[in-house]
Amino acid sequence: MSVKPHLQTSLSQRLVLTPQMRQRIEMLQMTKLELSDMILAELDQNIMLESLEPSDGAEEVAEIAAEGEAAAPEASNAGEDVAVPEYSAVEVAVEAPVGEGEPDLGADVEQRDAFDEIDYGQTFEDYLDPGYKTQERETREEFSFENFLSRPPSLTDQLMWQLGLSDIEGEYRDAAEAIIGNLDENGYLAATYEEVAEMGSWPLEVVELAHRAVMHLDPIGIGSRDARECLLVQLEAMGEADHLAARLVRDHWDHLPKHKLPELSRQIGIPVDQLIAEVEKIRLLDPYPGRRFSVDESQYIEPEVSIEKVDDDYVIRFNDDGLPMLRINRTYRQMMLAKDTSKEAKDFIKDKFRSAIDLLKNIEHRRQTILRVCQSIVERQRDFLDLGVEHLRPMMLKDIAEDIGMHLSTVSRVVNRKYVHTPQGVIELRRFFTEGMKSDDGEDVSTRVLKLKIKKMIEAEDPRNPITDDEVARRLAADGVKLSRRTVAKYRDQMRIAGSRERRAIV
Repeated sequence: MSVKPHLQTSLSQRLVLTPQMRQRIEMLQMTKLELSDMILAELDQNIMLESLEPSDGAEEVAEIAAEGEAAAPEASNAGEDVAVPEYSAVEVAVEAPVGEGEPDLGADVEQRDAFDEIDYGQTFEDYLDPGYKTQERETREEFSFENFLSRPPSLTDQLMWQLGLSDIEGEYRDAAEAIIGNLDENGYLAATYEEVAEMGSWPLEVVELAHRAVMHLDPIGIGSRDARECLLVQLEAMGEADHLAARLVRDHWDHLPKHKLPELSRQIGIPVDQLIAEVEKIRLLDPYPGRRFSVDESQYIEPEVSIEKVDDDYVIRFNDDGLPMLRINRTYRQMMLAKDTSKEAKDFIKDKFRSAIDLLKNIEHRRQTILRVCQSIVERQRDFLDLGVEHLRPMMLKDIAEDIGMHLSTVSRVVNRKYVHTPQGVIELRRFFTEGMKSDDGEDVSTRVLKLKIKKMIEAEDPRNPITDDEVARRLAADGVKLSRRTVAKYRDQMRIAGSRERRAIV
């Protein structure tokens, strides 16, 4: 039976995201720094976009206002309204929908050129600059001391430098380089001997000897497969390979926690005091030799908005400093309207103009969406803003979505990786959202507040007699919040707080 190709047509409905909508969705989840980088990239690619110099911003706004006032009488005579744009860092006066912007699957969309529907007069009044100023300026590149900062040597750099000074050669050296290239942030070997051997077709004996050589580089124990092997290598380098400390690490690793020392003392027949002295010797070693070289890069956080209290109300202000100030290029506008401009040039300028308008509208849409989300958060969390974290109310993403009439995914994108400056400090928007439970008096209590109460109880405990999870549950019940012991233990584990037995042993 032969299969022949054939054509078939079918009618179906599906959701198609236009480039404008894709850009709008991507902008919502961008941070301020990412948005700034995107705007700068668009400025390089789109000839219709220009940025205002910060020093010229006030003069440009004044001239725009003057032109608007001069044009107002003529417009009123013609029965038209002339909008006077207000420029901020990225704000342009546009009438953009603030909704989700998703297409209606059941709508009958007529295929036409949207560019033909643009009101050139109104659009250019809204987006154009008042004209160029011929100014001769000397542009100098200033030196920045940040350019002189040196990069600290990485763990790999340090080990490869030592390997170059050693007498390891041939396939042993190649295997050692493969081992160094497979270390994790703790300095442990993240691959098995077999996996390393497959990288260069080396015998397992070669990999084992190369691994032994790497572990004796500085820092001692680097490249070990676990903490036990790392400590044994360090004890060997100290000449303690045959002493009690090495035997404890090698044979009694699971009994080294302090609360198990009395049992270990009876098991091996050594006084507790002598055993504690050996354990303290082990504590001075470094089980994670790679961490000293893992330098965390600074994560720059710049609040998207500021929430300030003025009298009895909270005012939301956008932090637009550092964002490019956008305008439409007048020269290309004139080329597009000129009769002697070729059709190809006009089509190219039209395409860039449409892209520029989409960008400006999407920036404003992002701004208005963030504003509405922040307004809803302020209305729900006034007690937190006034009194502190202990008054944080339970709040879910769906609550804000219902308040502002947007989709849950839109709110999730808005609060992701964005920070806000409040009277309680700089806080990530997502931190406002937390689950909760009802107390005996019917009041909603945030789980984050409950964790804070548990943490404060543990911090105020007697170190010689730490409180148990049952005691924490009883104290919370006395305050009107009923939690089981298992829930208290879960919250404590999430805060990375040890149990009462371990806390007593640590002291």
